[in-house]
Amino acid sequence: ERFSETKTGALIVLERNTNLSEIVRTGTPVNSAVNLEVLGTIFYEGTPLHDGAAIIENGRIKAAGCVLPLSNNLDLGKDMGIAENSDAIAIVVSEETGIISMAKNGVLMRHFDRQTLYTRLVDEMIPKETASEKSAAEGWKARGKRLLNWVNNKEEDEQQ
Repeated sequence: ERFSETKTGALIVLERNTNLSEIVRTGTPVNSAVNLEVLGTIFYEGTPLHDGAAIIENGRIKAAGCVLPLSNNLDLGKDMGIAENSDAIAIVVSEETGIISMAKNGVLMRHFDRQTLYTRLVDEMIPKETASEKSAAEGWKARGKRLLNWVNNKEEDEQQ
């Protein structure tokens, strides 16, 4: 959101299941926590790393100034092949317009605001429970409630 307000161009790639070590090698190692100050320094115009992508892996900035594979998809943008060739998610902030976009599976979605981007990233990045995991959790929850009711009833019986 801050980059959008200041029209600071940014290209942030979030690694998911596909290993991006080949892309990381094209940049400069950073190994930093993800925070506005570090990202702001990376993408500040005129700094050596600002023209490349920052790669985030397991909640850390692994490298910056990375070169992404090219795409032939004109709707996606020439340097967004990463979103076609892997399951990574790329977040782009345009330095011309400040528009926030997200690329995934070869598709570029534009005009995100902070909340919409947050919601989409939570949905994409946090693993979902499978139906069997959910039913198992519900089963344990129900057992816990029955046990708690039994204990409470037992205490009431003892007090009488």
